[in-house]
Amino acid sequence: MQHIVTITLNPALDKSISVPELVPEKKLRALSSKVEPGGGGINISRGLKKLGVDSEAIILSGGYTGKTLEALLKKEGVKFTAIETENDTRENFVVFDEDKKLQYRFGMPGETVSEKELGLLMQAIGNCHHADYVVVSGSLPSGTSVAVFHEIAIIASQLNAKLIIDTSGDGLKAAVKEGLFLIKPNLRELASLVGKEWIDVADVVPTARQVIESGGCKAMAVSMGSDGAMLITEDEVYRACAPKAEVLSTVGAGDSMVAGMLAALTKGWGWKEVLQYGVAAGSAATLHKGTELCKLEDTERIFEQMKQN
Repeated sequence: MQHIVTITLNPALDKSISVPELVPEKKLRALSSKVEPGGGGINISRGLKKLGVDSEAIILSGGYTGKTLEALLKKEGVKFTAIETENDTRENFVVFDEDKKLQYRFGMPGETVSEKELGLLMQAIGNCHHADYVVVSGSLPSGTSVAVFHEIAIIASQLNAKLIIDTSGDGLKAAVKEGLFLIKPNLRELASLVGKEWIDVADVVPTARQVIESGGCKAMAVSMGSDGAMLITEDEVYRACAPKAEVLSTVGAGDSMVAGMLAALTKGWGWKEVLQYGVAAGSAATLHKGTELCKLEDTERIFEQMKQN
């Protein structure tokens, strides 16, 4: 059995509600509400659990929000190690307008994390001696340097683990300097890695190969919105599109995609099936409101449909 460790530097308590219609200045009564643990690495571990794959989530957690987040992870049966922080864990808020079928997402910035707290996080990662994959996903807390990716890369190398990073902006640019196993940028993020504002779908393969050949990563899964996703390595290219379906929420779809790809990798599947299963899991997550993420039965059904096309 292969061991997966996920790292969430900027976790969140995700709160979501649905309202009949989003109207300014009017007191709106929620039709439903839900509170779930959130943040990139946490969502990947939650997605893996739903897909029948165990992992260990290493998180920073503080205050009442952090305690609530930890309690929710325990309820879902997700194994985790929490590094206590002085500042409270942030909260995110999602509102779904039932009338217009539109989703509004409000992401709060994370509080600062001390050098001591980051040091304890690094120690926790270093203690994962059996890790086959180390996955860092999500944003950085306010004031945290992108140098944190270099520190994690050194530890992953010492553990002889494959390092996967799913982030954006300056963090992604810093991360690819570490020679990663896998990254999952969208079109704009991929363009930024080669100093461009934007690229078209037709430019994905040569642009990805430019990053791969420079030593940025071994493989790259590029999210292309309605055009599906593409997986590129030095000598392989695969493309996958999920069947059309009503989208109820996009929150956690990218994290579910990474979870699906990891689940496939632990089974020893080839890159084509890894991409297909990842896209299936990401698509499965959009079938549910809030941050419920992918479900195994939806993922398997979509995966089978994709294999037949």
